Amino acid sequence: MSESASAPVHIVCPQCAGVNRLPKAKLGQAPKCGSCHQSLFGQGPQELSASTYQKVTTRNDIPVVVDFWAPWCGPCRAMAPAFSEAATQLEPKVRFAKLNTEAEPAIGGGLSIKGIPTMIVFMGGKEIARQSGAMAKNDIVRWVESVL
Repeated sequence: MSESASAPVHIVCPQCAGVNRLPKAKLGQAPKCGSCHQSLFGQGPQELSASTYQKVTTRNDIPVVVDFWAPWCGPCRAMAPAFSEAATQLEPKVRFAKLNTEAEPAIGGGLSIKGIPTMIVFMGGKEIARQSGAMAKNDIVRWVESVL
């Protein structure tokens, strides 16, 4: 990403799903949503639904890492704290989100997800990397950084 620090980026608010445009240099300065005035980062992974999944994966100008999981999945529940810690470490360079495949089976099926947990990195709405299986925080961070 060789764009200048003043180049604008679009960030989808994790609270109201409003699309915010701000200078790239302001990402690390605790930016707030122009619509709902909540922080754009720092609340941990964003919970996605069928109505927000497409917007979050296509309208953010930063990479989006989505954890596809289900509440009955032991490895998914075990990995959740590590995923949240990785989000804390990598935001605001990367947006972290979670999608419950039990609640939204059409999305998981459309992506041919065969096992969970599965993490997918999206950039501009396109899948650029995929990893299945539970991982520790340092492994998640290393994997995300290696694909960006």
